[in-house]
Amino acid sequence: MKKTTFLKEEKNSTVLFLLLFYVVFLGYDILYYGLFPHFPWLDTGSNSTVWYDFMYVKYGIILGLIPFSIYLIKRNKTGFVKYIIFFGYFFTNLFSDILYYKDSTLAYTSGNLVEVVLILFSPIFVSKKFTYYVTLGVILKYILVGLFIKDPVILFPIIVNIILALISFILLHRFLNYIKALKYSYDEQLEGIVKGVIATLELKDPYTRGHSERVAAYAMKMAEATEKFKPAELNYFYYACLLHDIGKVSIPDSILTKPGMLTDEEFDIIKTHPVVGAKAIRDVEGIADNIDVIYHHHERWDGKGYPDGLAGEEIPFLARITAVADAFDAMTSSRSYRPALQLEVAYQRIIEGQGSQFDPKLVELFKQVYPEWVRISKTNCNTGIERGREA
Repeated sequence: MKKTTFLKEEKNSTVLFLLLFYVVFLGYDILYYGLFPHFPWLDTGSNSTVWYDFMYVKYGIILGLIPFSIYLIKRNKTGFVKYIIFFGYFFTNLFSDILYYKDSTLAYTSGNLVEVVLILFSPIFVSKKFTYYVTLGVILKYILVGLFIKDPVILFPIIVNIILALISFILLHRFLNYIKALKYSYDEQLEGIVKGVIATLELKDPYTRGHSERVAAYAMKMAEATEKFKPAELNYFYYACLLHDIGKVSIPDSILTKPGMLTDEEFDIIKTHPVVGAKAIRDVEGIADNIDVIYHHHERWDGKGYPDGLAGEEIPFLARITAVADAFDAMTSSRSYRPALQLEVAYQRIIEGQGSQFDPKLVELFKQVYPEWVRISKTNCNTGIERGREA
C-alpha cells in the first residue's frame, strides 16, 4: 500500500475514532451528571470538593485534546492521536475515580460507556500495539482503582472488559488475516507480472537470459548479510532487482545484441535505461519504494557512474548492493561481444574495484558471501546462454 494511501486510511480511521470517542464520552456524562442530577447513587455527603474541582481539570484536558489532535492530523502525525486520546482519558479517569471513592461509603459504580467504544473499535486501526494498550489499559485502570478503594465489586467491570477484549482481538486477528491474504494474492500477481516482463526483455536480448534472477539472488544474499533488514523489508527489493534492467526495453535490438564494441553514441543510449526503467515502475505499489535500486544501480563509488554521477554514500545503499551483484553477473555471463569470465577472475575484479567502482564495506561483505554466490551461479548456469559490455 502506498504511504499516501496508508496515511489517508489512518486519517479516516482517526477522525472516525475521535467522533465516536467525544460523542459517546460527552453524551454519556451529560446523561449521567446532567439529565439525572439527583441519581440515588450519588454520595453527596462524603466526597470532598477536590473531586468536583478535578472534574473541571478532567474535562479541560479531554476537550483540550481536540485542537491538539486536529493540529497533529494536519501535520500528518495522525498515528499519535489515538494514543494521546486514550492516555488522556486513562489518567484523568483513574484520578477521578480514586478521588471520588477514596472517602465514599458507596459501592463502586463509575465508568463511562466510551470504554466499550475504545475496546471494540480499537481494531479499526489494525494495530496490535494499540489494541494491547487499550484493552490492557482499561483493565489496569480498574485493577488500580480496586487496589486503592479495596472494593471487590471492581471485579465485575474487569470481567466485562476482559470479555470485550477477547471480542476485540478476534476482530483484530480477522482483519489481519484478511490483509495478509490480500497481500499474498497481490504479491503472487506482482511476481507473475514481473516474470512476464523479464521474459519479454530476455526475448530482446537472449544473452541476458537468467541475468535478472541471478542478480536478484546475489543482491538478496548480500542484503541479508548486512543484518540491516527484516525479511519483509526485502520483499520488494527482490522485485526491484529483478526489474533493474527493465529500461532496456527502450534500447534498439541492434545495440543490445551488437557483437562489437559500442560507439559513444550507442553507449549514451544504453545509459538511458536506468532512467527509463525508473519511470516505468514509479507507479507500481511496493516496487516504487525501491525505485532507487533501478535508477542508481550503475552509479560508481568514485562518482564516475550514471545517470547522476553520485559518489560514496550519496548512492542509496541498496543500489550499491545491486551494483556489485550486477557487475559480478555481467562478468560471469556470456555476451554477444565476449565470452564469460571465470568466477575467480570476476571475484578478483570486484576486489580491485573496492573504493573506486564499489562501496569498500560491501566489497568486504562480498568476500564473505562469495561462496553463496558461487553456489547461486552454478545452480542457475543453465538458465542462460553459455556462461563467461556492461549489464
